[in-house]
Amino acid sequence: MTVTTGVPTLVPGRTGSSLPFVVGAALVVMMAVLPLLNIQLPGILPGPTYTPGTLALLSLCMVFAALALSYNLLLGTSGMLSFGHALYFGAGAYGLGLALKYLGVPLWPGALIALVGGLVIAAFTGAISMRVSGIPFAMVTLAFAQAGSVLVRRNQAVTGGEEGLRLPVEHVPDWLVGVVNTRNLYWLTLVVLVVVYLVVLWVDRSRLGHLAQAARENELRVQVLGLRPYTAKLIVFVVAALCASLAGIAYMLLQSGTQPSTVGADLTITVLVMVVLGGVGFRWGAIVGGVLYTILDQRLTVLARSDAIAGLPDVLRIPLSEPLFLLGVLFILVVMFLPGGIAGTIDAWVRRRRGERTRSQLRQLADAQDAADTATGEPQPAEVRG
Repeated sequence: MTVTTGVPTLVPGRTGSSLPFVVGAALVVMMAVLPLLNIQLPGILPGPTYTPGTLALLSLCMVFAALALSYNLLLGTSGMLSFGHALYFGAGAYGLGLALKYLGVPLWPGALIALVGGLVIAAFTGAISMRVSGIPFAMVTLAFAQAGSVLVRRNQAVTGGEEGLRLPVEHVPDWLVGVVNTRNLYWLTLVVLVVVYLVVLWVDRSRLGHLAQAARENELRVQVLGLRPYTAKLIVFVVAALCASLAGIAYMLLQSGTQPSTVGADLTITVLVMVVLGGVGFRWGAIVGGVLYTILDQRLTVLARSDAIAGLPDVLRIPLSEPLFLLGVLFILVVMFLPGGIAGTIDAWVRRRRGERTRSQLRQLADAQDAADTATGEPQPAEVRG
């Protein structure tokens, strides 16, 4: 019987672990210089990449990519399906607005206050929600999200109620206010996305992340080993919430305000779709899912209002005029034909190709060894089958 083990060292040309960092750094540099270039993608971007409209769309894509990354840390790393993750996104957005409005502090202290507020809310709600797991955990987080949504909508005097909360621009630096400074907001959201990615990467590769992953697979076994999965998962929960709050702060600055919809469970479901679309458990998949969903949502809205759709028969016009219908169809197709999401499908294909290449090279090595044995006249060992 022949036993084959993993043989990455036998594969010449195999790239090292530094390749993802090199590619990531190149992408960050490319995104950083994008506002200085004149690149047009008709049908995808509303105009050249240096125009405020395109930069605003790309900035929104990066905000939701950061939010999807934070949710992927929760779902992909720890296996916790939460319906209340938007609560911490809204805590960052509303926390910044309330700190600037009622405390009169500058932007950066206000952002710190918003992060601390998100931390406190996450620690409190997480400690309660994680007393249960599975579907009960999802229901408890949904209850907290609904409570936060009601609190924001009903408190007209403080949060602005249904009209939302406007950003007090008098406490924001001039270089972050106005359409003319959209380029600066774009760079700020890029920094937020990079920071969130580095935090998620650190957690995934740390002992904390490994423990959370082990608890995701078999929490009872982790407990038997004398470890504390509850503490590890709670810390991951809080870190993911902090990343979501940071994305909420960027959203508040980008939109110059926020609405109650940033707190409710609907946004969490949207982020869940982004993560599933990109591929659960893949960091770059969460980014791709967030960017792709946001662009589709924005561009399909424009398409739904176009004259081409308005001239169609009712049987086609009514569904095609609803962007959510088209996004829902896309999600169903992804779940049916790409169950691992975009990143999961690509990763499976790469693994298959790598396995085929490895087996081919092993066969070549075996043939070369047989040829050498034949040339030297050495007896070949008898094949053992079992």
